[in-house]
Amino acid sequence: MEKPIMGITMGDPAGIGPEIAAKALSKKEIYEICRPLVIGDKGAMEDGIRIARKPLKINPIEKVSEAKFEYGTIDVIDLKNIDMSKLKYGTIGEMTGKAVGEYIKKAIELAMNKEIDAIVTNPIHKESFKLGGWGKKYAGHTEMLADLTGTKKYNMMLMHGNFRVVHVSTHISLRDACDAVKKDRVLNTIKVAYQGCRDLGIENPKIAVAGLNPHASDGGLFGWEEEKEIIPAIEEAKKLGWSVEGPIPADTVFSKARGGMYDVVVCMYHDQGHIPMKLVGFVMDEKTGTWKSVSGVNATLGLPIIRTSVDHGTAFGKAGKGTATPDSLIDAIHVAIQFAKNRKVRK
Repeated sequence: MEKPIMGITMGDPAGIGPEIAAKALSKKEIYEICRPLVIGDKGAMEDGIRIARKPLKINPIEKVSEAKFEYGTIDVIDLKNIDMSKLKYGTIGEMTGKAVGEYIKKAIELAMNKEIDAIVTNPIHKESFKLGGWGKKYAGHTEMLADLTGTKKYNMMLMHGNFRVVHVSTHISLRDACDAVKKDRVLNTIKVAYQGCRDLGIENPKIAVAGLNPHASDGGLFGWEEEKEIIPAIEEAKKLGWSVEGPIPADTVFSKARGGMYDVVVCMYHDQGHIPMKLVGFVMDEKTGTWKSVSGVNATLGLPIIRTSVDHGTAFGKAGKGTATPDSLIDAIHVAIQFAKNRKVRK
């Protein structure tokens, strides 16, 4: 099978995106499994190479067809939207916020036109994104991806190796998240989780559904959402012939999933899924107080295109210092390749 083309957005130029892109693409094994190119700015990527201290060159291009896909040279679709004399690492800015939105928009255009097989996104800073004019319509990456691809129903899947979670709701208040636990929404999330696992090559995924309340309400002692909303959704999913269990108390379901009992856990709200994922993927050095590893992947399910992302932010405190780790970006590239290959096989 032909190696898939990965369109990697550079992320906020004032953050660690250019640096970790350079570090990831300095690894020969990436070029052995895919054809990567960066969508960003030539000057910012050149500085990312300098900060990463890697012996790499830049091939600035305007079209995917101009890419060389040669190890040692990073192909960059150069949107020429960063004035390097004005770039300040670790700071919020209108110029960088406007630029990063343009990278995402270009990547979506290329993916929708089937010029690239997947999008892998580096982090954006939401304040800069808003200052750049994108915040009037989009809260962030996901909303922009959904709008520009005409997608109404979508979900976030977080992954670290074989540990996966999908959320019923994400960026809403905890109070609103409880109100969002409705049968149809839970059922749709189960369906998205099932299809996401299938797209990763898992033929018959085992799905766990977490409870919302302590002890999954313990038969109604601590809430009614399980009985009225979650259990009916699970029963509907079982009628489709799928392996779905729950509601399982959230204080035990993640240990079971990490132990291999389940392929994915359907979580009821943002932190219920994010906390166990980051506990597994983010490792801090106790002696130095610095991160030894920041790994994990965020994938947007339900889109007509493939999109994976790093599972961390712009790390403004590290920007420009050469200390950022590319682990999460490398993981995101691998997962995007997995999605792309399985999608081609199914077609």
